[in-house]
Amino acid sequence: TIIVSQQIRYAQKRELGYNKNNLVYHFLSGDIEKNYLLIKNELLQSGLASSITKTSAPVSQGWSDSWGIEWEGKAPDDKTDFDRFCADENLVKTCGFQLVQGRDFDLKSYPTDSLGIILNESAVKVMNFKSPIGQTIKDGDKQWHVIGVIKDFIMHSPFGNLKPMVIEGAKGWFNVMHIKFNDAKPMKENLAAAEKIFKKYNPEYPFEYKFIDEEYANKFNNEKRTEALSGLFAGLTIFISCLGLFGLATYMAENRIKEIGVRKVLGASVVNITTLLSKDFLKLVVIALLIASPLAWWSMKAWLEGYPYHINIEWWVFLMAGLLSILVSLFTVSYQSVKAA
Repeated sequence: TIIVSQQIRYAQKRELGYNKNNLVYHFLSGDIEKNYLLIKNELLQSGLASSITKTSAPVSQGWSDSWGIEWEGKAPDDKTDFDRFCADENLVKTCGFQLVQGRDFDLKSYPTDSLGIILNESAVKVMNFKSPIGQTIKDGDKQWHVIGVIKDFIMHSPFGNLKPMVIEGAKGWFNVMHIKFNDAKPMKENLAAAEKIFKKYNPEYPFEYKFIDEEYANKFNNEKRTEALSGLFAGLTIFISCLGLFGLATYMAENRIKEIGVRKVLGASVVNITTLLSKDFLKLVVIALLIASPLAWWSMKAWLEGYPYHINIEWWVFLMAGLLSILVSLFTVSYQSVKAA
């Protein structure tokens, strides 16, 4: 239970690579794509949004990859799988990516950015570019020129490795728009005002937005279920074990009541008698721990190996679990021991 909890906390503290706060996406359903510029301009001019971008997929998901990316110096046998993403402009600004080199997509100042491409740091390493800006990348029948490099960000599982990624410009394809809402107003007010704008230009479809931070939180659901179940069953196991210990301690105390009486007459204290009655149980608990710890280490090691990004199992986890087990056992047995004494 401790190790599962540690693994979840470890991934939750992992650097995301973008700013998910106040970031919402909406599919380009109905007339949204046709009226995209009108919706975008009204959201920006009204002050509801600080930045908007159109993309091929939500930033929290990956819908496309390719083994066919070509670049100068690529080895003939290189089969690297790249995540592939598309954006029209202001992607870095909207999502809060961390720019390492170059700039964001800016179609107004640089119309050629429609064939621009942004790489993540992993892609730069794979391509072995010393100076990536201006390099030519080929994907299918299109040639793209590198305009920027961003830090790696988590698109898929927070427990997985980060893949090399290419973000292609406005000549790509689009399914989603991302809106960075202004944090000066409450989100409830922003969404209510945005809904009116969307209804105005896309009346036949509902305003169905999704929060990026909620989507990212959902990536931990399976592990949280595992944590809850392991905690539940561990609790049940401890409870049943304690019932058994309590019953054995009661039986033992009754069987040894004359011995306890004699020891008391001869000057034994309550502490002496409690120690006498408890130590046999504690020996069995320690033996159980010696058997259980290697099994627990092996099973948790196998579980963690399913995650490329995972914690290392620390020795103190077993020490803590052992001490807690001894304390719980001691508390359970001591009640009857003290009562008998």
